[in-house]
Amino acid sequence: MPLRPLALLCFTSLLAACAGETPPPAVTPPAPVVKTEEPAPTPAHLRELTGTLLDVPAGADVELALLTINDRGLPNKLLGNIQLRGTGAPLPFRLQFNPENFDQGIRVELRGRVHQSGKLMLHMPNQLIREPQSQALGEVRVTPAL
Repeated sequence: MPLRPLALLCFTSLLAACAGETPPPAVTPPAPVVKTEEPAPTPAHLRELTGTLLDVPAGADVELALLTINDRGLPNKLLGNIQLRGTGAPLPFRLQFNPENFDQGIRVELRGRVHQSGKLMLHMPNQLIREPQSQALGEVRVTPAL
């Protein structure tokens, strides 16, 4: 028997055998686990102010600052600050500070402002902080800036 027809027959048989096999099912990797990050615990030497800002628009830039206030009602010294981004939903905050920076008899306030597109839109009413201890301020509503 000639070699050429035999090679052709083997080649077509091989192609037919490969064409009939079903490919193995594609293995999909498991969905990544979304881990919600818990905030780190406050170090023992620090204290914190916590609360929730209400009515902050989505995409707005929020700045909260804990300040000492002088006799004329002007900010004197920054004790701590945080910057947040509004989501359109109630915005939780956590501002850490060192209680050793509180001077006896000095007025301390938490102040906040909300900017959107570089323009001051809202502000938080000043919150008087009487003691250098951790405090929960609850829900704080921002109001239109003048």
